[in-house]
Amino acid sequence: MAEFGDSIEIAAAPEAVFEYLVTNEGMTAWMGQYADLDPTPGGQFAVNIAGHPVRGKYLRVERPTRVMVSWGFAGSEDLPAGASTVDFRLTRIASGTRVDLRHSDLPEAEVRGHADGWTNFLPRLAAVGAGVEVGPDHWQPLSE
Repeated sequence: MAEFGDSIEIAAAPEAVFEYLVTNEGMTAWMGQYADLDPTPGGQFAVNIAGHPVRGKYLRVERPTRVMVSWGFAGSEDLPAGASTVDFRLTRIASGTRVDLRHSDLPEAEVRGHADGWTNFLPRLAAVGAGVEVGPDHWQPLSE
């Protein structure tokens, strides 16, 4: 299994950024077209991204410093629902918040596509977290 990691800085307090990881409206402001979230340990994590149903569970919810979810695709044999783990760690810094993302337990064949996705979505999170309207997302997965 492989892992992807990245970090961004957001001009907002961790308390504000945290809401973009645990509310339906917050999540869809930067990633996906639909979200049905229950941000409690064991609660549902469901986001539709570019027609792909990401499904998993919230594993850790530590307001306002950490959100960890299981992640995979409903109906996928390559990366089934809940098969990988996404860990968001929020750290207060002078300019606002640093978000460190670690997506682990990825099959090697899934790393390139997920890296492409996170490279699209993390800057969108930074923008909306700082109060910038980014509009609908039109990202599409890489074709193999």
